[in-house]
Amino acid sequence: MKTNVNRLLAAALWKIYTRSEEVLPWDTGADFPWADPVFGRRTLAEHLDEDNGAASRSSRERALQIDWLWHKLDLQPGQHVLDITCGPGLYAVELARRGCTVTGIDINPAAIEYAVNLAEQAGVAGRCTFIQQDVREMAAYTAQFDAALFLYEQLAVYATDEARLLLDKVAGALRPGGRLALELLDQDNVDKTDSSWWFTDDTGLWGDSPFLHLGERIWDDELQASLERYHILHLETGQLKQYTLFDQTYSVAALRALLLESGFGAVDHYLNWAGLPLYDAGEWVVYVARK
Repeated sequence: MKTNVNRLLAAALWKIYTRSEEVLPWDTGADFPWADPVFGRRTLAEHLDEDNGAASRSSRERALQIDWLWHKLDLQPGQHVLDITCGPGLYAVELARRGCTVTGIDINPAAIEYAVNLAEQAGVAGRCTFIQQDVREMAAYTAQFDAALFLYEQLAVYATDEARLLLDKVAGALRPGGRLALELLDQDNVDKTDSSWWFTDDTGLWGDSPFLHLGERIWDDELQASLERYHILHLETGQLKQYTLFDQTYSVAALRALLLESGFGAVDHYLNWAGLPLYDAGEWVVYVARK
């Protein structure tokens, strides 16, 4: 058995060594298994870890953001909010506690299950609807919402053509005067150098047995996108899994143009999260687009 595992480990390492240097942008066959229930439970744990800002911000920072969003989106009790890629409902449920009716959409089944339970515990289940779905397939809502959220860089994982279609849907879902809050990395501050890294662990995002994570990041200057590949080698079995993640950046001018093309009539942008004391505020631009 051990000999066979050693052969698999050797074959996996050779496959990594002989990998293609070319990374094809937005190769859907290399997508993360976002809809997989097991992987979803692991990503949910990342969202709920107060010491880890990789998936969701801490409760203190969320509270600051929600206060700011409430003001900038001109939200009022009784209004309807669309939360795109809502994750475990941490923003949606708080808005519902303030009197809004919220529809949240996310591909992760574990996150949606958590959001439903969180709304029930908060006593706002009647004001929350959570849908487990790839947001690219969400319904074509027609002027049903007063505001929409698209936070934490989630638009950037889609190719520009897909991003445009998503923004078209969001614009169509908003009532006249409705507002969208969209958060993206500041292209001027993005790290544009190539890099690689590795680490080992026996539990985490990639599983609950020892694994080796080999990561590489390539900046594509033409696309203005970072392309990341993760080679995950499970050490007890020799199984190799590979994932690719793309992160499209936008200049302020390009994103503003995209929003205007999608039917928004006015776009404001705020560097550094408008001065909120977030640990990574300097990396972000928040756009508020009005229908």
